[in-house]
Amino acid sequence: MESGSSSGIPEKADTKKAQKLGSVLPKIEPFVPKKDHSPRELKSWAKRTGFVSNFSGETVTSVSERDQNETTEFDLEKGLEKNGSSSPKIEIDPVLGRTRNRGIEIEPISGARHGLPKNRGDGVLGSRDGTIRGENQRKRTGTEPVLVAKDDERKVGLNGNRNDVAAVNGNGHEIPATTPAAEPKKEDGEEPEVYPDDEEPSHGEWHQSSRMKWGLRENPGFVPLIYYGVQHYLSLAGSLIFIPLIIVPGMGGTDKDTATVISTMLLMSGITTILHSYFGTRLPLVQGSSFVYLAPALVIMNSQEYRNLTEHKFRHIMRELQGAIIVGSIFQSILGFSGLMSVFLRLINPVVVAPTIAAVGLAFFSYGFPQAGSCVEISLPQILLVLIFTLYLRGVSVLGHRVFQIYAVPLSVIIIWTYAFFLTTGGAYNYKGCSPDIPSSNILIDSCKKHAYTMKHCRTDVSNAWRTAAWVRIPYPFQWGIPVFHLRTSIIMIIVSLVASVDSVGTYHTAAMRINLKPPTPRIVSRGIGLEGFCSILAGLWGSGTGSTTLTENVHTINITKVASRRAMELGAVFLILFSFIGKVGAILASIPQALAAAILCFIWALIVALGLSTLQYTQTGSFRNMTIVGVSLFLGLSIPAYFQQYQSESSLILPSYFVPYAAASNGPVHTGSEQLDFAINGLLSLNMVVTLLVAFVLDNTVPGSRQERGLYIWSSAEDITMDPSSLSDYSLPKKVAPFCRWAKCLGG
Repeated sequence: MESGSSSGIPEKADTKKAQKLGSVLPKIEPFVPKKDHSPRELKSWAKRTGFVSNFSGETVTSVSERDQNETTEFDLEKGLEKNGSSSPKIEIDPVLGRTRNRGIEIEPISGARHGLPKNRGDGVLGSRDGTIRGENQRKRTGTEPVLVAKDDERKVGLNGNRNDVAAVNGNGHEIPATTPAAEPKKEDGEEPEVYPDDEEPSHGEWHQSSRMKWGLRENPGFVPLIYYGVQHYLSLAGSLIFIPLIIVPGMGGTDKDTATVISTMLLMSGITTILHSYFGTRLPLVQGSSFVYLAPALVIMNSQEYRNLTEHKFRHIMRELQGAIIVGSIFQSILGFSGLMSVFLRLINPVVVAPTIAAVGLAFFSYGFPQAGSCVEISLPQILLVLIFTLYLRGVSVLGHRVFQIYAVPLSVIIIWTYAFFLTTGGAYNYKGCSPDIPSSNILIDSCKKHAYTMKHCRTDVSNAWRTAAWVRIPYPFQWGIPVFHLRTSIIMIIVSLVASVDSVGTYHTAAMRINLKPPTPRIVSRGIGLEGFCSILAGLWGSGTGSTTLTENVHTINITKVASRRAMELGAVFLILFSFIGKVGAILASIPQALAAAILCFIWALIVALGLSTLQYTQTGSFRNMTIVGVSLFLGLSIPAYFQQYQSESSLILPSYFVPYAAASNGPVHTGSEQLDFAINGLLSLNMVVTLLVAFVLDNTVPGSRQERGLYIWSSAEDITMDPSSLSDYSLPKKVAPFCRWAKCLGG
């Protein structure tokens, strides 16, 4: 027999090992292939016996996945040759399930020509019923033999339910393992061991193991939907409400303005999330004001023409932001709905996405702790408490729910806010002769000038938002006035919309993998980007101060809540819309002390950096090419803006120190003769994320590298829909809407 064994070996060298293996392995007759076999007959045999081809360590596919793809064909007669050479490496396409010959993979065994690989500790041969070494390391149910490949460090299993063929009978023939027993049902709240230490499978491996409590289409009932929907948005509270606490005071707005902007953001987040759930990618992703738009907003609001403006400064800057956001969003919509995004996707890979997202978080290092340090007795406990909840208490469950991990941000904010309230009422910030009415009353008193900054950032009673905000107020378009359009700010927002699109592309792919869906097609991605542009237009019309895009933190939230129900996201969005109509809700959130807000933002921005770098898991992280591109991109993304930010001779005397890095647009080194163009170029090159994207994009698409090394995103294709229409049905538009969108191929309806 030629398959799985080699003939012509000495019996003396094989007798002892054959008897030893034969005593512990089940007596199963080997498969004898026919000369005129058909792939369907071989597939039927593989289905009955549980045979799984695992010659390649790069991509693996379960039997259930192969059964769904009629195009799968294996050449089972090419096993180990008589001379001991290894079999050809077979790679299974993670989307189509087809096999591709990729060369030699299994390492030849020197000194033993009977086809039995060496035991290297964690690599074992045989079935679970045997007593071969390494069996006690396996805790999953069913049969789990492992075939030692050339790269020992590669993980073989995907979901713990795989069946591999690695047993060898007494005659040296390779035999299939038996079908595993059904996995025992997990109790509610118990987390199955799917990947050790929350590791993900190699890039491109679409798997069917589900760690989700509720899947995309599952409906647990109205009451659980309310709970899970509110839970999801509470875990994203820091990303949804803290941006106005930064930009509105810097724009000269009042506490009432801050409360109004927060209510507007809640309204826009609810509306855009529902729109994306029905007409976008249809993934359970919350839309909201992204930190991608925060840095350019700081650049615009700190331009020289607004520095000395006192009367209606907030409205002037807000209208400028509205006009820039609308223009940039129109460009993003055209990029998506025209189908150009499908072409752009070929150039966007994890090596580009990872440093770009990381740079979004790193862009605010000059604002984070310098602002939080104004009141260290509040900010330091806040940072320590949120770290304790997310890291040290993440495994603690209360009634089957990991409360500390899921509600780390809102729970820690409530605790530290209460602590700050007791400090304020206890007189910790009462200074002799100083009134709590800050800052106007203290500007005229010399003895209180040095305490005014501390009192403003630390006291919990300095905000008058609760007294001035109305109980019921519905945000409406053009509430700040007619948007103002300028070329300089429009150019900046057009480029920033590209950064937001790159950010969303990485989130789409990672979220699809998390909730066990096949990756969307490029047309579906284009549809999502186009709709994000449309939603940002709405945000510009309503005047939320930033554009609306997919929040990067969605990936972290889905991972910790284990809820991917689309209905839960939609119901939570409805609650956001209702809360936006209650003016006092925005007033309460606007009353959060600035030092406390800056402290929690330090954690959120650090989390964005981590989420961005985690995208590198889809690449060969040990590759010198990838390490160099990511390292150079991040370093130049921080260093080049620092060069532009040093031209601040005038602004350093006017602006707070944490705003100085964002004032380079008016005083940068670029002089082209056009003030509009000078402002745009200096402003763009002072943004960390823009420089990082530019460097990473050029290097990754010009430096040679294999597809596996670069970790190219594998998107589904139109061929997949033709072969298996149900595989991408989760992305399909609603039935009543799809007929109206068939004229636009880019919508992928």
